[in-house]
Amino acid sequence: MPSVREFPLPDLGEGLTSAEIVRWLVEVGEVIEVDQPVAEVETAKAMVEVPCPYGGVVTARFGEVGAEIPVGAALVTVAVGPAEPATSPAATTGSGSGNVLVGYGTAESGKGARRRRLAPNGTANGTVQVAAPVVVPVTAPVAAPVVVPVVVPVAVPARPAAAHRQPPAVISPLVRRLAREHGLDLAELPGSGPDGLILRADVERGIAAQAPAPEAAPQPAQDEVVPLRGAARIASERFTRSRREIPDATCWVDADATGLLAARDALNRGGREPRIGLLPLLARICTAALAVHPALNSTVVTDADGTATGIRRNSAVHLGFAAQSARGLVVPVVRDAHLLDTAQLAAETARLTESARTGRLAAAELTGGTFTLNNYGVFGVDGSTPILNHPEAAMLGVGRITAKPWVVDGVLAVRQVVQLSFTFDHRVCDGATAGGFLRLVADAVEDPATLLRHL
Repeated sequence: MPSVREFPLPDLGEGLTSAEIVRWLVEVGEVIEVDQPVAEVETAKAMVEVPCPYGGVVTARFGEVGAEIPVGAALVTVAVGPAEPATSPAATTGSGSGNVLVGYGTAESGKGARRRRLAPNGTANGTVQVAAPVVVPVTAPVAAPVVVPVVVPVAVPARPAAAHRQPPAVISPLVRRLAREHGLDLAELPGSGPDGLILRADVERGIAAQAPAPEAAPQPAQDEVVPLRGAARIASERFTRSRREIPDATCWVDADATGLLAARDALNRGGREPRIGLLPLLARICTAALAVHPALNSTVVTDADGTATGIRRNSAVHLGFAAQSARGLVVPVVRDAHLLDTAQLAAETARLTESARTGRLAAAELTGGTFTLNNYGVFGVDGSTPILNHPEAAMLGVGRITAKPWVVDGVLAVRQVVQLSFTFDHRVCDGATAGGFLRLVADAVEDPATLLRHL
C-alpha cells in the first residue's frame, strides 16, 4: 500500500534556522519525481530551490508565499508507492533517493522537471493509466499544517526496473544547486564529509578541476635602449656638466611685441631680400644688450675637478641659436655676431638653419659659442627654464607671441605679447646685472627705436 511521507524543510547549512517561501513550484495533487524542486525559498544567505527526496503525489503544502518556515517543520507531504525489496533494481530508483541522503535526493531535474496532476479518470494529465493502480485515501500528516491538506485518491504509476548506480550523499541544496549550475555530476564527486558526504568544498574542487587551464600571462614588453652616439652623446655630457657645475638662475618678464612685429614688417616692405624674420631682429637686440652688459658674455674657467678659478671676458660675441635638425636640437653659432648688421644676421642665420635642416653643419659651426638665443616660441610654448649651454654663462629664451589684453597709456587694449626669460650663471653676475640686461631686451622688443641709443 502507498504511504504518505512528510518532507520537512532541511538544514540549509551555515547555521541557518529558517527560510521564507518565495514561490511554490508544485501544486497539491501533482505527481513529482525524486529530487524535483518543490519550493523556492530565501535564506539570509541566498535564494535556493529545495528538492524533495520522494517521488509520488503531493498531498499537502505547508505555508503561504511569504511565510517563514523553521528548519525541521513540514514543507510538503507526498504519497509514495509501496516499499520494494532491497534486492530488486527498483530499490535504488523507487520512491526515495536513498537512506544516505538525510533528506535529499539525487536527480538533477531542476525547474523543468515533469509535473503531472491526476485526471478524474485515474490518468496522469491524459496519459495512459498504468496497470493495476493502487488507490489510497490520504490522511493528514503528523505535523500541524498551515494549510489543511487535501485528501485525494492516488494512482501511483509503476516505475520501470533498471539498474542504477548508488546515489551520491548530498545534504545541502546549495551544494546541489552549485553543482547543477556548473554541469557537475555529483555521483562522480568524492565526498570529504562524514560517511562520504559531499560538501561545498568538494564541488568547488570539481569546478576548479574542469576549468580550462589559464592562459600564460603575457610577457612584458622589452624596453628598448637607444645608445647615445655622436651629437646626442655630446649634448648629454654637456647638459649634465652644466647642471653639475653651474649655479644658474632664471628671471622673466612679459613684453608687448607689437612694436617688434611692426618693425619686421617695415623692414620687409617692398619685397627686399633677404627677408628679415624675428630671429635676426632678436639676435641684433642681444648683441646690443651684451655690449651694455659685457659680464654676461663671459666664460667661467675651471680646473680639472670643475672648481671655478676665474672668469674669462670674451671680446667677441659668438651667438648660438637653437635650431631643429633631423638629429634633434642643435645650436649652430653665428661667429662675430656683434660685427654684423641686421641684414647680415638674417642671411647667416638662414644659411645655418638650412644647413642644420639638411645635416650639413660643420663641427666648427657647432662649437665656440659665448651666448645662446633660444626661440622656443616656435613650439607654441610661453616660457621655459633652459639648461645653459656649457661653458656659456647666459641664455635668452623667447616664448610664443600671442594676442593678450594689455594696458597702453591707461587704456586696455589687445596687444601681441611675448614672455622673455633670462637664465644666467650666478657666478659671473648678480641679479641686478641680469635684470638690467633683460629689461633692456624687453624695452627694445616693445620699442625697437630704443636700440638706436646702443648702436
